Amino acid sequence: MAQSDIGNLDQVLLDVFKQEDGLKLVLQALCQQLMSREVQEHVGAGFHERRDDRRGYRNGSKPRKLLTRVGEVELEIPQVRDCEPYHPSLFNKWQRSERALLTACAEMYFQGVSTRNVRKVLETMCGGEISSTTVSRVASELDEKLAQFRCRRLEHTAWSYLMIDARYEKVRVEGKVISQAVLVLVGFTEEGRREILHWAVADSESEQCWSEVFKSLKDRGLKEVKAVVSDAHRGIRAALNRHFQGAMWQRCRVHYKREMGKKVSYKQLKELMADLASVYQPWETSECLRRGQEMAAKWSKRCPAVSTMLEELEDTLTVLALPEHHRRKLASTNLLENMMRRLKKRTRVVGIFPSRQSCDRLIGSQLIELHESWEAEERNYMNMKYAGA
Repeated sequence: MAQSDIGNLDQVLLDVFKQEDGLKLVLQALCQQLMSREVQEHVGAGFHERRDDRRGYRNGSKPRKLLTRVGEVELEIPQVRDCEPYHPSLFNKWQRSERALLTACAEMYFQGVSTRNVRKVLETMCGGEISSTTVSRVASELDEKLAQFRCRRLEHTAWSYLMIDARYEKVRVEGKVISQAVLVLVGFTEEGRREILHWAVADSESEQCWSEVFKSLKDRGLKEVKAVVSDAHRGIRAALNRHFQGAMWQRCRVHYKREMGKKVSYKQLKELMADLASVYQPWETSECLRRGQEMAAKWSKRCPAVSTMLEELEDTLTVLALPEHHRRKLASTNLLENMMRRLKKRTRVVGIFPSRQSCDRLIGSQLIELHESWEAEERNYMNMKYAGA
């Protein structure tokens, strides 16, 4: 088969429906024919052809196996002498797997399939073994793309609003399964577009971890931030006060309601949420605060913890100082909550990540995919025309 030429293809095509490996034989014959033509051009002469201007001579062949979507193909790579070495254009010098096969490997990883199952699927598809080096090379290429995205410059526009949140994943670190925080940050441009600015896998949501993220963003050119939306985690608050002193802080109302709901029994929850909805109904800070005082007096005896939380109500009203048509979208981190649910669908397939790098790789790939879908949106997420920015 290594010396097959185009004349043999007629018989090979007839054998496609007669033999189990018919398609593989066709691919094998086509590859050999292509390499035969390439080596002829490389040395400057055909078989047994005598020419004074030839650049080299054939020197036998070398066996090589290539994994493809139709299985493992055995090829004979032509060798040459007295000229530059010949390398087939079909694959890279050290490539042992078809490029489309590596793409399938990457795509499965994007979907949250574990590395072990990726290898099993590809080995079943190809009828051959996928080396750990192959999987590692795919991972390395993904890491380069993620690093390029995460280090892109941001000074091309002003970032009016930021929205930040975190979720936790189980990761194996030094032989132990521990919980790691995945910090995610979304920005809104002065044109009203939304973008994924950064993500990081960290030990916790401490001030130090968030400070490293904020410092990285400022080093990349983040500027003119007017407001930040987040929950009331102490680490976030401390890092914001340190790096974004001039920006307003909007406490996420959804997190605020969730925390307040834990202060009462299930039977009281419906009444509590109705009272809180009444507090948020006006779009004037003073009226909301007045209703909040009335609600605090009502619940002071039944549940003092609710009254104590209502002392922090004003932190959730910062959004009322922003343009009216921005308030609903910035009153909470619902945008990120929906994103986190999307990530969870992928990460729960893996269960426990074998390393921080694998966790970062999967989540980063998903976030970039979401970022690209936002870029393709025809309409801006926010109308910034009357924002006064």
